[in-house]
Parts: sequence; structure tokens; C-alpha cells
Amino acid sequence: MIRDQAAMTTTVQTSSASGSNTGRLVIAALFGLVIGAFFYFDLDRYLTLDALKENRDRLLAFTDANFATAVGIFIATYCVVTGLSLPGAAILTLAGGFLFGSALGTVLVNIGATTGATLAFLASRYLLRDWVEQRFGSRLGPIQEGFSKNAFSYLMTLRLIPLFPFFLVNMVSGLTRVSLGTYVAATAIGIIPGSFVYAYAGRQLATINSLSEIASPNVLLAFTLLGLLALAPIIYRKFAAGKA
Repeated sequence: MIRDQAAMTTTVQTSSASGSNTGRLVIAALFGLVIGAFFYFDLDRYLTLDALKENRDRLLAFTDANFATAVGIFIATYCVVTGLSLPGAAILTLAGGFLFGSALGTVLVNIGATTGATLAFLASRYLLRDWVEQRFGSRLGPIQEGFSKNAFSYLMTLRLIPLFPFFLVNMVSGLTRVSLGTYVAATAIGIIPGSFVYAYAGRQLATINSLSEIASPNVLLAFTLLGLLALAPIIYRKFAAGKA
């Protein structure tokens, strides 16, 4: 009887693992199909600075006539773009500032970007973390422990400094043991400065010829300093521990 129970337990565990793997494969396939369709149908052409400037009058007229609908479409689009790690987030942020104003545009961008980033984080965690930990667990242990203890400060730094791609931070964070609440809070707060800069620039859309005009060296330096400031608590704790 004990053997039968053990056999049943093993069967259930095997079935559960098989079902989990199938679920991962289905989700990964869906992600791949959507991303493939995005590039196959050349949808990225709508998320360029030229396309935004060419359609600004129509977009503004639609927003004025259907404000609530425009808000919903904007947030949903931003969520999809960030959730699937598609190009065009910077253009959408400019559009948010142009259509809704600097303040409201920043809020809407924050909602869409944080929601999309959270979906990407959860997808990365569900699809890849178990495999990564099984493959590299012994080597990642100290890194995982250090990151989990200072997750908020590290994530704030990664969000504030524009040298770290947004989509890459989403996926890598999913492979760590950082809690969902900490990830969402650090993301929502950390992207505010950058979102506001681009949303504010969107108000002068007609004068912008390149995204590099927005991300000037002075702006990048300011973001970098803010990002380093977020590491201050960690540096202080290590310094205090060393003195003790």
C-alpha cells in the first residue's frame, strides 16, 4: 500500500511537471507569435518619431473628441509594448505628453509602463527562473541573496540610469527572488523622472527631430546621479558594518 501511495505521488508530480512545462511552451509560443506578427506586418513603422509627427493632428482631434477612449487605448498600447518588449516606448511617452499634457501624460505612461513591465517580469519568472536556478543555482546563490536584501535600491538605480535597457531589467528581475511588490514599487517610482522628461518634450513635438535631442548629455548625467543616489543606503550599510 505504501508503495502504491508513493507511486501515485510520483505520478501526480510527474503529471504536474508535464502540465507546467506544457503551459510554459504555450505561453512562450503565444509571445513568439505576437512578436513575430508585430514585425511581419511592419507595425513598428507606427511607433516612430516621423509617424507621430505626421499623424499628430489626427491623434489630437481623436483625443479631443474621445478622451476616455484615447486614454484607454494609450494605456493598453503602452502595456502591450512594454509587456512584450517591443520597440517604441520612447515614442509613446512623447505621444502621451503631446496628447495629454506633461503631468497627466506622465501618470498614464507610468500606469502603462509599470503594468507592462510587471507582465514581462511575471512572464520571465514563470518561463525561465526554474530553468536558470536548476542550471546555475549554485553560482547564483550569493548574487540572489545580495540582490534580494537590497532589491529596492538596486531596482531604483537600474530604472533611473538610462544605460540599462528597460526590457532587459524586466526580464532579468524576473529571474531573481525579488518580491512582486518591491519590483512594482521600484519600477513605478524609478521611471517617473525619465517619463516626465519625455512627456514634457512631447509638448514641443514639432521642434523635435531626433530622440537624441531629448536625451542630452546633461539629462543622462542627471539620471545617472539620481541612480547612484539610490545606492546610498546600501553603501552606508556596508560602510557602517565595516566600521563595526
